[in-house]
Amino acid sequence: MFIQTEQTPNPATLKFLPGETVLEQGTANFTRVEDAAGSPLAKALFAVDGVAGVFFGYDFITITSDGRDWAELKPVILGTIMEHFTAGLPVMEKVAAEVPESSGEDDEIVTQIKELLETRVRPAVARDGGDIVFHAFSDGIVYLHMQGACAGCPSSTATLKYGIQNLLKHYIPEVESVEAV
Repeated sequence: MFIQTEQTPNPATLKFLPGETVLEQGTANFTRVEDAAGSPLAKALFAVDGVAGVFFGYDFITITSDGRDWAELKPVILGTIMEHFTAGLPVMEKVAAEVPESSGEDDEIVTQIKELLETRVRPAVARDGGDIVFHAFSDGIVYLHMQGACAGCPSSTATLKYGIQNLLKHYIPEVESVEAV
């Protein structure tokens, strides 16, 4: 098994590409070891001293370090990922059900926001090893949750304000601003 790595815009985060599907659908974000109970792979990665966050996408794993040198962490993480996949263990033991975020008269606007995020924003953000998840729409403000390499990234504010906000405002006049949660 050959696992490629890629830098992300966030210096504390590295993207690992195992060359096979990590998650069939959706994403999974773990910011604490306690959150990783449903994922044998996330638990194994948190056991590596220096791992502060684990994020799973369709075909990648993004690891956030606690500030340690990647030259020290990378070989151990590569070994952990390789061991997990070669053993044939599941990435996730169970999948949590999605909770609806919004209802009411804003449903049409929320549907448009989610469609733009899904088709125009998420693919670009995934290339950088992260994800962006719709949280809510209220009083003209879209609330988004940054995950993976995007959480804590120095350029995430610029991405939200100048990229995503401008895109949403262009297509949906009811959107006034975009905020991170």
